[in-house]
Amino acid sequence: MTLSEIQRVLTNLQASPTRTLGQNFLYDQNLAQKIVNLLDIQPGDHIVEIGPGLGALTCFLQRPDIRLTLIEKDDRLIEHLRQTFESGTTRVFHADALEFDLRKLWGRGPVKVIGNLPYYISTPLIAKYASALSPASILALTLQLELAERLGAKSGTKEYGAMTVCVGRRWDVTFERKLPASVFYPRPKVDSAVITLRRRGGDSVSALNELRFESLVRRGFSERRKQLRKMLPELKPDWDALASKLGVTPTVRAEELSLQKWELLTAMTSPAQAQHAEELFDVVDEQDVVLHPETREVVHVNNLRHRAAHMLLFNSKGELFLQKRSMWKDRNPGLWDSSAAGHVDSGEDYLQAARRELQEELGIPAPELLRFGRLTPSPATGWEFIELYRGTHEGPFHPAPMEIETGAFFEMEHIVEWAKNTPTDFSPVFLKCLECLQSPSTFVV
Repeated sequence: MTLSEIQRVLTNLQASPTRTLGQNFLYDQNLAQKIVNLLDIQPGDHIVEIGPGLGALTCFLQRPDIRLTLIEKDDRLIEHLRQTFESGTTRVFHADALEFDLRKLWGRGPVKVIGNLPYYISTPLIAKYASALSPASILALTLQLELAERLGAKSGTKEYGAMTVCVGRRWDVTFERKLPASVFYPRPKVDSAVITLRRRGGDSVSALNELRFESLVRRGFSERRKQLRKMLPELKPDWDALASKLGVTPTVRAEELSLQKWELLTAMTSPAQAQHAEELFDVVDEQDVVLHPETREVVHVNNLRHRAAHMLLFNSKGELFLQKRSMWKDRNPGLWDSSAAGHVDSGEDYLQAARRELQEELGIPAPELLRFGRLTPSPATGWEFIELYRGTHEGPFHPAPMEIETGAFFEMEHIVEWAKNTPTDFSPVFLKCLECLQSPSTFVV
């Protein structure tokens, strides 16, 4: 939109830019097109625009072969957006982007996020839309210049901080271009910049206890002028040895550690708990009769029949809790799965395993469990006999950090549609569980 068009629409709406909403409307059409181009939009993509305002970016986003979701908080602009842009492939949500339910975006195409973010809430918006629950693969954002520089900062600089490190672990941040205040109406008091965040592939992200990593980083940066050994007192007895392994002096401060060194510090002080190759499972025959115990590694390498349990937990609304498997699981990494699941250890029965896994994976004592189905060994089940259980629980859960990346309750109707649209988002076993759940008392082979 041009400056005169923006002023005309605002006059017609009897509205003026609101400082409390951080409204500064971009009116340089060439810049708007270039920002949109950063998304590299492909047929079938699902584009989410945060705070479309009057549609400066939206008019370059809308096309018939994509899905477009607009999230606008200002009630004065909603009707204009709906009349101008809403169609079969474009939906306008009157909502605060900080409160928008990210679960709605799963299963509706590859998600890319764009927006001219209000300066006063840019940080929490980035935290939300770059979180583990977000399905976004790329974000193209216009931010206050200072924040953009912090996100893309290098270690050893004054801009480098906890947000730089935490975001950089899962996202590649690129400073795309600076935007002068003169391209916005009204003109902000500071310059802006466009950055892109591209989600890093699982192979490029090292296995770590994420909670421990973020705790170390945030505490380390909480008082930048202090040495790290004073900010992380629990590590003080071993600090000289840790510093030596990191290749830094004992007097090092937080901003002197690169992302890789923060990851190494986390790994040295909280080693990743790998799945144990020597863990024992019971090998069973075609009738699920125990033959003998064998190690996990031997069972999996030789595709021997063994046992597992999958649990589906529903809340009082009838929503099902799904977990997103850790990227470091040996099978089906990064896929959505049952609420909890796991192998039956040697000497256990199915129900004992189900209760143990709920405690280990979700940190809860097992609720009353009802068996509703059974899967027999096949390539899709990993050659497991699987007993299926359902129960009721409201949460909160405490997911094991090395087992589960994230989790959330989803409406069953949404899950069914999602599984139909993009079955590759789910583990093969969960898809079988879903079939069984929809056909009560059916035993799926």
